[in-house]
Amino acid sequence: MANTFSQIYLQFVFAVKHRQNLISREHNEELHRYMTALVQNRKAKMLAIYCMPDHCHLFVGFKPTILIADFVKEIKVESNEFINAKKWIDGKFLWQEGYGVFSYSHSHIDAVVKYVLNQEKHHQKKTFKQEYHELLEKFEIPFDDRYLFDFLQ
Repeated sequence: MANTFSQIYLQFVFAVKHRQNLISREHNEELHRYMTALVQNRKAKMLAIYCMPDHCHLFVGFKPTILIADFVKEIKVESNEFINAKKWIDGKFLWQEGYGVFSYSHSHIDAVVKYVLNQEKHHQKKTFKQEYHELLEKFEIPFDDRYLFDFLQ
């Protein structure tokens, strides 16, 4: 019997609704563990995760058994529910609609893992908006600023 073999590495980037700084550093470890479990429950492998106060990066070894759009939607919905159940913020926590997803080759794994894990240091030099624009440009993805995340000025 033939099997399906794949090697897909994806970085997902998504933001907090209205780009508010709602993800507290004190909750990062617990949120990272929870989101890692969500990824693993979908037969994917978490290679790196880091949530900044206003956005999140996931770098995943992805299996083609689920649609990318369904995968990221489920991760966002279930992590919304988790954060709200924990009552980490006053009011309701929501991820913003939309996301970025970027593919990498096996030879880039180490560099992307380091990039994701060093988000705090990285954002001392660049805003999330600058970072996101650079990713879109690097991957030659056409975009219109009107349809990107709601960036704070």
